[in-house]
Amino acid sequence: MTAIEQTEAARPRGTRLPRRARRNQLLGAAQEVFVAQGYHAAAMDDIAERAGVSKPVLYQHFPGKLDLYLALLDQHCENLLQAVRGALESTTDNKLRVAATMDAYFAYVEEEGGAFRLVFESDLTNEPAVRERVDRVSLQCAEAISDVIAEDTGLSQDESMLLAVGLGGVSQVVARYWLSSESPVARDKAVGLLTSLAWRGIAGFPLHGAEGAAGGPAS
Repeated sequence: MTAIEQTEAARPRGTRLPRRARRNQLLGAAQEVFVAQGYHAAAMDDIAERAGVSKPVLYQHFPGKLDLYLALLDQHCENLLQAVRGALESTTDNKLRVAATMDAYFAYVEEEGGAFRLVFESDLTNEPAVRERVDRVSLQCAEAISDVIAEDTGLSQDESMLLAVGLGGVSQVVARYWLSSESPVARDKAVGLLTSLAWRGIAGFPLHGAEGAAGGPAS
């Protein structure tokens, strides 16, 4: 039984959910349908049925299918961004920062419900509003990583951004491959391997004004 079904089963018949709770319920149902069917194959009828509501109730909260999809995309893009920022802020040891950031991508793709597919594997990337959101969160994640690289290495912002885009891109591509291939490699082992690969490169840049600090380049 899904979380939506459990909620509905526990709620007495005839009661009305508060607006925010109803919206969250509809978003949960929509996520299940969009992840399973893709945007184009999904129908508002399917989403309303999955949520156990009438179509008029669904349309009271979301005027159309695209509005519903964009609301979900905003939610899950923000979740990814906060996960990356949280990883970067979790330690001042740079090697551990790399590991935490990469693990944030692995944790994100492994989350129950497959929300990452809406961000990284959408069948609606030709829609400008979707493309803009996906590009924006990728850029924001890279900027967060870039700020740390620039501060610690003294590289220019442009140089740091190139490295940050590379680290973020590798992390999400490898994490998605790891999940889709049902790799027998455990998540912590996969993160460790990828961290070792990335750290051997990033550690080659000397720390800016902090020689010998924790997390500095390996000799």
